[in-house]
Amino acid sequence: MARWLWVWGPAGFVMGAIFIASSLRGISLAIGGLSDVEAHSLAYGVLGMTMVRARADATWQGVTVSKVASAVLLSTAYGFTDEVHQLFVPGRVAEIRDLFADAVGAAVGVGLVWAWGIVLAAWRRAI
Repeated sequence: MARWLWVWGPAGFVMGAIFIASSLRGISLAIGGLSDVEAHSLAYGVLGMTMVRARADATWQGVTVSKVASAVLLSTAYGFTDEVHQLFVPGRVAEIRDLFADAVGAAVGVGLVWAWGIVLAAWRRAI
């Protein structure tokens, strides 16, 4: 159980934070001058990073093309469920633009993790 929490806990935490934030009626998620789209991209970028970590079993060796792709898909699917959830929250609306921002943010976050894994692997081979 402790291993499972270590692997999936960060993704679950980010998903919970997104759910709570989208449950609050009439607030702007834009923080520090970010637009709504930028805030969505940032949040789902972090979700993508934690999701690829979980899919890779919290190891750099586990970061494969299939794990990267599934992390983007899972993060985007969560974005879809979040937009549906917002249909039932007074003062919130579901927007396809937000879902697109979620998908792009997830892809960028996952891509950064994947690229960092490549850099680390090259560095390890060099030493």
